Amino acid sequence: MLEFLWPWVFALAPLPFLLRKILPAKQDSSAALKVPFYQQLAQSQESKHTPLWQILLLSIIWLCLLVACARPIWIGDPVELPASGRDLLLAVDISGSMKTADMNIDGEQVPRLWAVKSVVGDFVERRKHDRLGLVLFGTQAYLQAPLTFDRATVKQLLDEAQLGFAGEKTAIGDAIGLAIKRLRERPADSRVLILLTDGANTAGEVAPLQAAELAKQTHVKIYTIGVGADQMTTPGIFGSSFGSRTINPSLDLDEESLQKIAQLTGGRYFRARNPEDLQKIYALLDELEPIEQAEETFRPRKSFTHWPLGIALALIALFLLGNIIVNLFARSNASSTEEVR
Repeated sequence: MLEFLWPWVFALAPLPFLLRKILPAKQDSSAALKVPFYQQLAQSQESKHTPLWQILLLSIIWLCLLVACARPIWIGDPVELPASGRDLLLAVDISGSMKTADMNIDGEQVPRLWAVKSVVGDFVERRKHDRLGLVLFGTQAYLQAPLTFDRATVKQLLDEAQLGFAGEKTAIGDAIGLAIKRLRERPADSRVLILLTDGANTAGEVAPLQAAELAKQTHVKIYTIGVGADQMTTPGIFGSSFGSRTINPSLDLDEESLQKIAQLTGGRYFRARNPEDLQKIYALLDELEPIEQAEETFRPRKSFTHWPLGIALALIALFLLGNIIVNLFARSNASSTEEVR
Protein backbone atom coordinates (compact mmCIF):
# COMPACT_ATOMS: atom_id res chain seq x y z
CA MET A 1 0.00 0.00 0.00
CA LEU A 2 1.40 3.37 -1.05
CA GLU A 3 1.21 6.23 1.46
CA PHE A 4 2.55 9.77 1.69
CA LEU A 5 4.12 10.94 4.95
CA TRP A 6 3.56 14.64 4.08
CA PRO A 7 0.38 14.72 1.93
CA TRP A 8 -0.20 18.43 2.68
CA VAL A 9 2.57 19.22 0.18
CA PHE A 10 0.07 18.65 -2.67
CA ALA A 11 -1.72 21.85 -1.63
CA LEU A 12 1.16 23.69 -3.34
CA ALA A 13 0.25 22.23 -6.74
CA PRO A 14 -1.40 25.42 -8.17
CA LEU A 15 1.41 27.69 -6.90
CA PRO A 16 3.26 28.13 -10.26
CA PHE A 17 0.01 29.03 -12.10
CA LEU A 18 -0.96 31.55 -9.40
CA LEU A 19 2.47 33.18 -9.54
CA ARG A 20 2.25 33.37 -13.34
CA LYS A 21 -1.08 35.22 -13.06
CA ILE A 22 -0.10 37.52 -10.18
CA LEU A 23 3.48 38.51 -10.99
CA PRO A 24 4.10 40.86 -13.95
CA ALA A 25 5.83 39.52 -17.03
CA LYS A 26 9.57 40.07 -17.22
CA GLN A 27 10.54 43.10 -19.33
CA ASP A 28 13.73 42.72 -21.34
CA SER A 29 15.51 46.09 -21.20
CA SER A 30 18.89 44.88 -22.44
CA ALA A 31 20.39 46.31 -25.58
CA ALA A 32 19.89 44.27 -28.71
CA LEU A 33 22.00 43.92 -31.83
CA LYS A 34 20.62 45.68 -34.88
CA VAL A 35 19.95 43.26 -37.68
CA PRO A 36 18.16 43.81 -41.02
CA PHE A 37 15.25 41.59 -40.09
CA TYR A 38 14.88 42.97 -36.55
CA GLN A 39 11.41 44.39 -37.07
CA GLN A 40 10.06 41.15 -38.53
CA LEU A 41 11.62 39.09 -35.71
CA ALA A 42 10.17 41.41 -33.05
CA GLN A 43 6.69 41.11 -34.56
CA SER A 44 6.92 37.33 -34.59
CA GLN A 45 8.05 37.29 -30.95
CA GLU A 46 5.12 39.47 -29.85
CA SER A 47 2.61 37.02 -31.26
CA LYS A 48 4.48 33.97 -29.98
CA HIS A 49 3.12 32.11 -26.96
CA THR A 50 4.79 29.53 -24.72
CA PRO A 51 4.70 26.19 -26.58
CA LEU A 52 2.28 23.61 -25.22
CA TRP A 53 5.02 21.00 -24.83
CA GLN A 54 6.92 23.30 -22.47
CA ILE A 55 3.84 23.91 -20.34
CA LEU A 56 3.10 20.19 -20.09
CA LEU A 57 6.71 19.28 -19.34
CA LEU A 58 7.08 21.93 -16.65
CA SER A 59 3.78 20.83 -15.09
CA ILE A 60 4.94 17.20 -14.92
CA ILE A 61 8.27 18.30 -13.41
CA TRP A 62 6.48 20.31 -10.75
CA LEU A 63 4.16 17.39 -9.88
CA CYS A 64 7.11 14.99 -9.64
CA LEU A 65 8.88 17.35 -7.24
CA LEU A 66 5.71 17.60 -5.13
CA VAL A 67 5.40 13.80 -5.01
CA ALA A 68 9.05 13.52 -3.89
CA CYS A 69 8.55 16.16 -1.18
CA ALA A 70 5.44 14.32 0.05
CA ARG A 71 7.75 11.35 0.87
CA PRO A 72 5.99 8.36 -0.71
CA ILE A 73 6.53 5.03 1.05
CA TRP A 74 5.34 1.52 0.32
CA ILE A 75 3.99 -0.27 3.41
CA GLY A 76 4.12 -4.05 3.12
CA ASP A 77 1.85 -6.68 4.63
CA PRO A 78 2.00 -7.13 8.43
CA VAL A 79 4.62 -9.59 9.66
CA GLU A 80 3.90 -11.25 13.00
CA LEU A 81 6.80 -11.39 15.43
CA PRO A 82 7.12 -14.17 18.00
CA ALA A 83 4.81 -13.53 20.96
CA SER A 84 6.87 -15.49 23.49
CA GLY A 85 10.48 -15.69 24.46
CA ARG A 86 13.11 -13.94 26.52
CA ASP A 87 15.27 -10.88 26.13
CA LEU A 88 18.64 -12.55 26.34
CA LEU A 89 21.96 -10.72 26.27
CA LEU A 90 25.22 -12.61 25.81
CA ALA A 91 28.28 -10.97 27.36
CA VAL A 92 31.49 -12.55 26.04
CA ASP A 93 34.99 -11.85 27.31
CA ILE A 94 37.43 -11.04 24.48
CA SER A 95 40.33 -9.88 26.66
CA GLY A 96 43.88 -11.00 25.98
CA SER A 97 43.68 -14.04 28.28
CA MET A 98 41.01 -15.62 26.02
CA LYS A 99 43.81 -16.52 23.59
CA THR A 100 45.05 -19.20 26.00
CA ALA A 101 45.03 -22.47 24.02
CA ASP A 102 43.72 -24.89 26.68
CA MET A 103 40.55 -26.07 24.87
CA ASN A 104 40.71 -29.39 23.06
CA ILE A 105 38.66 -29.71 19.85
CA ASP A 106 39.18 -32.82 17.73
CA GLY A 107 42.51 -33.52 19.42
CA GLU A 108 43.84 -30.00 18.81
CA GLN A 109 44.48 -27.36 21.47
CA VAL A 110 42.70 -24.15 20.45
CA PRO A 111 42.23 -20.75 22.12
CA ARG A 112 39.34 -20.36 24.54
CA LEU A 113 37.58 -17.84 22.34
CA TRP A 114 37.48 -20.31 19.44
CA ALA A 115 35.67 -22.87 21.56
CA VAL A 116 33.30 -20.21 22.89
CA LYS A 117 32.42 -19.05 19.38
CA SER A 118 31.63 -22.62 18.31
CA VAL A 119 29.40 -23.48 21.26
CA VAL A 120 27.71 -20.10 21.71
CA GLY A 121 27.08 -19.85 17.97
CA ASP A 122 25.06 -23.08 18.06
CA PHE A 123 23.19 -21.79 21.11
CA VAL A 124 22.28 -18.58 19.28
CA GLU A 125 20.86 -20.52 16.32
CA ARG A 126 18.56 -22.51 18.59
CA ARG A 127 16.98 -19.52 20.40
CA LYS A 128 14.30 -18.96 17.75
CA HIS A 129 11.76 -17.13 19.92
CA ASP A 130 14.14 -14.92 21.90
CA ARG A 131 15.45 -11.46 21.31
CA LEU A 132 19.21 -11.85 21.42
CA GLY A 133 21.88 -9.23 21.95
CA LEU A 134 25.67 -9.36 22.18
CA VAL A 135 28.00 -7.48 24.52
CA LEU A 136 31.76 -7.84 24.06
CA PHE A 137 34.11 -6.72 26.79
CA GLY A 138 37.78 -6.42 27.62
CA THR A 139 39.20 -3.24 29.14
CA GLN A 140 35.97 -1.62 27.88
CA ALA A 141 32.53 -3.07 27.32
CA TYR A 142 30.51 -2.27 24.22
CA LEU A 143 27.26 -3.37 22.64
CA GLN A 144 28.04 -5.32 19.49
CA ALA A 145 24.42 -6.25 18.67
CA PRO A 146 21.24 -4.80 20.24
CA LEU A 147 18.32 -7.04 21.13
CA THR A 148 16.98 -8.53 17.92
CA PHE A 149 15.26 -11.57 16.42
CA ASP A 150 17.97 -11.66 13.73
CA ARG A 151 19.97 -14.60 15.06
CA ALA A 152 22.10 -14.87 11.93
CA THR A 153 23.49 -11.37 12.42
CA VAL A 154 24.22 -11.96 16.11
CA LYS A 155 26.07 -15.17 15.25
CA GLN A 156 28.05 -13.44 12.51
CA LEU A 157 29.07 -10.59 14.82
CA LEU A 158 30.20 -13.13 17.40
CA ASP A 159 32.23 -15.01 14.79
CA GLU A 160 33.90 -11.76 13.72
CA ALA A 161 34.93 -10.80 17.28
CA GLN A 162 38.70 -10.64 17.63
CA LEU A 163 40.91 -10.95 20.69
CA GLY A 164 42.04 -7.67 22.18
CA PHE A 165 39.64 -5.46 20.23
CA ALA A 166 38.22 -4.18 23.52
CA GLY A 167 41.56 -4.13 25.34
CA GLU A 168 43.68 -6.67 27.19
CA LYS A 169 42.09 -6.36 30.64
CA THR A 170 38.67 -7.51 31.91
CA ALA A 171 35.82 -5.14 32.87
CA ILE A 172 33.16 -7.51 34.21
CA GLY A 173 31.31 -4.82 36.15
CA ASP A 174 31.05 -2.52 33.14
CA ALA A 175 29.72 -5.39 31.00
CA ILE A 176 26.97 -6.06 33.55
CA GLY A 177 26.16 -2.34 33.77
CA LEU A 178 25.84 -2.05 29.98
CA ALA A 179 23.57 -5.10 29.88
CA ILE A 180 21.33 -3.62 32.59
CA LYS A 181 21.02 -0.42 30.58
CA ARG A 182 19.82 -2.41 27.56
CA LEU A 183 17.48 -4.73 29.44
CA ARG A 184 15.78 -2.42 31.94
CA GLU A 185 13.12 -1.25 29.46
CA ARG A 186 12.06 -4.80 28.64
CA PRO A 187 9.39 -6.84 30.53
CA ALA A 188 10.63 -7.56 34.05
CA ASP A 189 10.29 -11.35 33.88
CA SER A 190 12.23 -11.74 30.64
CA ARG A 191 15.57 -10.03 31.39
CA VAL A 192 18.42 -12.52 31.20
CA LEU A 193 22.17 -12.01 30.94
CA ILE A 194 24.62 -14.85 30.25
CA LEU A 195 28.11 -13.65 31.13
CA LEU A 196 31.17 -15.66 30.10
CA THR A 197 34.68 -14.84 31.28
CA ASP A 198 37.99 -16.53 32.07
CA GLY A 199 39.38 -14.07 34.60
CA ALA A 200 38.76 -11.52 37.31
CA ASN A 201 37.64 -7.89 37.14
CA THR A 202 40.79 -5.87 36.40
CA ALA A 203 39.35 -2.77 34.68
CA GLY A 204 36.26 -0.61 34.45
CA GLU A 205 34.50 1.92 36.64
CA VAL A 206 31.90 -0.38 38.24
CA ALA A 207 32.71 -3.21 40.65
CA PRO A 208 31.10 -6.53 39.64
CA LEU A 209 29.18 -7.01 42.91
CA GLN A 210 27.95 -3.42 42.81
CA ALA A 211 26.69 -4.04 39.28
CA ALA A 212 25.07 -7.28 40.46
CA GLU A 213 23.17 -5.38 43.16
CA LEU A 214 21.85 -3.02 40.51
CA ALA A 215 20.90 -6.00 38.36
CA LYS A 216 18.95 -7.43 41.27
CA GLN A 217 17.04 -4.17 41.70
CA THR A 218 16.15 -4.08 38.01
CA HIS A 219 15.16 -7.79 37.90
CA VAL A 220 17.97 -8.86 35.57
CA LYS A 221 18.86 -12.53 36.08
CA ILE A 222 22.53 -13.29 35.47
CA TYR A 223 23.99 -16.67 34.62
CA THR A 224 27.77 -16.65 34.91
CA ILE A 225 30.18 -19.04 33.22
CA GLY A 226 33.84 -19.41 34.17
CA VAL A 227 35.79 -20.84 31.25
CA GLY A 228 39.29 -22.36 31.24
CA ALA A 229 40.99 -25.67 31.92
CA ASP A 230 42.40 -26.64 35.32
CA GLN A 231 45.51 -28.20 33.83
CA MET A 232 47.63 -27.53 30.78
CA THR A 233 50.99 -29.00 29.86
CA THR A 234 53.51 -26.57 28.44
CA PRO A 235 55.99 -27.99 25.92
CA GLY A 236 59.63 -28.39 26.83
CA ILE A 237 62.78 -27.53 24.92
CA PHE A 238 62.22 -27.51 21.13
CA GLY A 239 58.70 -28.84 21.66
CA SER A 240 59.85 -32.08 23.32
CA SER A 241 58.64 -33.50 26.62
CA PHE A 242 61.99 -32.69 28.24
CA GLY A 243 61.49 -29.70 30.50
CA SER A 244 57.69 -29.66 30.06
CA ARG A 245 55.54 -28.79 33.02
CA THR A 246 51.90 -28.85 34.04
CA ILE A 247 50.28 -25.57 35.06
CA ASN A 248 46.84 -24.27 36.01
CA PRO A 249 45.90 -21.72 33.33
CA SER A 250 42.80 -20.64 35.26
CA LEU A 251 44.50 -19.23 38.36
CA ASP A 252 43.14 -15.75 37.57
CA LEU A 253 39.52 -16.93 37.37
CA ASP A 254 37.52 -15.26 40.15
CA GLU A 255 34.96 -18.00 40.76
CA GLU A 256 33.87 -16.54 44.09
CA SER A 257 32.71 -13.26 42.51
CA LEU A 258 31.00 -15.05 39.65
CA GLN A 259 29.12 -17.25 42.11
CA LYS A 260 27.99 -14.23 44.16
CA ILE A 261 26.82 -12.39 41.03
CA ALA A 262 24.67 -15.36 40.04
CA GLN A 263 23.27 -15.87 43.55
CA LEU A 264 22.38 -12.20 44.00
CA THR A 265 20.38 -12.08 40.77
CA GLY A 266 18.68 -15.49 40.97
CA GLY A 267 20.86 -17.10 38.32
CA ARG A 268 23.45 -19.87 38.46
CA TYR A 269 27.20 -20.22 38.13
CA PHE A 270 28.71 -22.79 35.77
CA ARG A 271 32.27 -23.96 35.30
CA ALA A 272 33.42 -24.89 31.79
CA ARG A 273 36.79 -26.62 31.71
CA ASN A 274 36.46 -27.87 28.14
CA PRO A 275 34.18 -27.52 25.10
CA GLU A 276 32.04 -30.46 26.28
CA ASP A 277 31.29 -28.64 29.54
CA LEU A 278 30.36 -25.54 27.55
CA GLN A 279 27.96 -27.55 25.40
CA LYS A 280 26.26 -29.04 28.46
CA ILE A 281 25.94 -25.63 30.09
CA TYR A 282 24.34 -24.02 27.05
CA ALA A 283 22.10 -27.05 26.57
CA LEU A 284 20.87 -26.48 30.13
CA LEU A 285 20.41 -22.77 29.52
CA ASP A 286 18.52 -23.69 26.36
CA GLU A 287 15.80 -25.18 28.55
CA LEU A 288 14.84 -21.82 30.02
CA GLU A 289 11.05 -21.59 29.87
CA PRO A 290 9.83 -18.83 27.53
CA ILE A 291 7.33 -16.33 28.89
CA GLU A 292 4.38 -14.70 27.20
CA GLN A 293 4.85 -11.18 25.92
CA ALA A 294 2.57 -8.77 24.13
CA GLU A 295 2.03 -9.63 20.47
CA GLU A 296 3.95 -7.48 18.06
CA THR A 297 3.55 -6.96 14.35
CA PHE A 298 5.93 -5.35 11.92
CA ARG A 299 5.06 -3.77 8.59
CA PRO A 300 8.10 -3.33 6.35
CA ARG A 301 8.46 0.11 4.80
CA LYS A 302 10.28 1.10 1.63
CA SER A 303 10.83 4.67 0.51
CA PHE A 304 10.05 5.63 -3.10
CA THR A 305 11.20 9.26 -2.87
CA HIS A 306 14.10 8.66 -5.25
CA TRP A 307 11.80 7.65 -8.13
CA PRO A 308 9.81 10.91 -8.63
CA LEU A 309 12.95 12.90 -7.85
CA GLY A 310 14.91 11.04 -10.50
CA ILE A 311 12.10 11.47 -13.04
CA ALA A 312 11.98 15.22 -12.31
CA LEU A 313 15.74 15.58 -12.88
CA ALA A 314 15.52 13.62 -16.14
CA LEU A 315 12.65 15.81 -17.39
CA ILE A 316 14.55 18.99 -16.47
CA ALA A 317 17.45 17.79 -18.60
CA LEU A 318 14.99 16.99 -21.42
CA PHE A 319 13.43 20.47 -21.10
CA LEU A 320 16.82 22.20 -21.36
CA LEU A 321 17.82 20.03 -24.31
CA GLY A 322 14.51 20.81 -26.04
CA ASN A 323 15.05 24.55 -25.61
CA ILE A 324 18.55 24.30 -27.07
CA ILE A 325 17.25 22.40 -30.10
CA VAL A 326 14.39 24.90 -30.65
CA ASN A 327 16.77 27.87 -30.43
CA LEU A 328 19.23 26.29 -32.86
CA PHE A 329 16.38 25.56 -35.27
CA ALA A 330 15.11 29.15 -34.99
CA ARG A 331 18.58 30.57 -35.66
CA SER A 332 18.99 28.27 -38.63
CA ASN A 333 15.68 29.48 -40.12
CA ALA A 334 16.61 33.10 -39.49
CA SER A 335 19.94 32.65 -41.24
CA SER A 336 18.23 31.05 -44.23
CA THR A 337 15.75 33.96 -44.49
CA GLU A 338 18.56 36.49 -44.40
CA GLU A 339 20.43 34.71 -47.17
CA VAL A 340 17.31 34.74 -49.35
CA ARG A 341 17.01 38.48 -48.84
